[in-house]
Amino acid sequence: MRITGNTILITGGATGIGFALAEAFIRTGNQVLICGRKEHKLLEAKGKLPQLHIKTCDIARESERQSLFEWTTTHYKTINILVNNAGIQRELDFRNGAAELSGESEIEVNFTAPVHLSALFIPHLINQPESAIVNISSGLAFIPIAKVPVYCATKAALHTFSVALRYQLRDTSTKIYEIIAPIVDTELDKGAREKRGQENRGIAPAELASTALKNIENDQFEQPIGMAQMLWQGARSEPEKVFSMINP
Repeated sequence: MRITGNTILITGGATGIGFALAEAFIRTGNQVLICGRKEHKLLEAKGKLPQLHIKTCDIARESERQSLFEWTTTHYKTINILVNNAGIQRELDFRNGAAELSGESEIEVNFTAPVHLSALFIPHLINQPESAIVNISSGLAFIPIAKVPVYCATKAALHTFSVALRYQLRDTSTKIYEIIAPIVDTELDKGAREKRGQENRGIAPAELASTALKNIENDQFEQPIGMAQMLWQGARSEPEKVFSMINP
């Protein structure tokens, strides 16, 4: 797929992987829209990349996802790529019961939102000459870390959804890409990493973004990057061994 001349919406695009993808896409000659919950973060992002178009949106809320779709397709009719990037990760210990689930919902943000946004945008995307949905999953979709069980489950669900959607849309103009991320040096799991004393901070977001764009250009639809390659392959060959390696 061409990686220039597109109009792209990236959820969670103000920081981390989302911002790195926005920067990479702008550098290759695309119009980029980002959304996020925190207006000040969006304004900071726009201060760094004035070409960005920004929209405050909490994708955990169905009504705001609908508003995001309407805003995008009204003001940016050439939108042809949706990047489902926004995500949260929480350490949960189910021995503590249902109280662990209070607060932000990983299921709503990490899985329900990409499914709903895909359903909203696909009728528009398939009418474009060339279009795509890019889902940001994780190596943990294939071999989970037990401390973040719901996060791993949502990424596994997003992987399966991507596979099914790719087949369903095989005769349309819309391609489905899955970026299978390794540990990336972002705020997503920073506090938990520090609490665990984990020294591996992961790859830089810019490195992931650069690799992802090359893979999209080469139509590599399922893209395990860095350490995620080991988890992706290990799930097929020796899952118990790999599981024990990442769950000491």
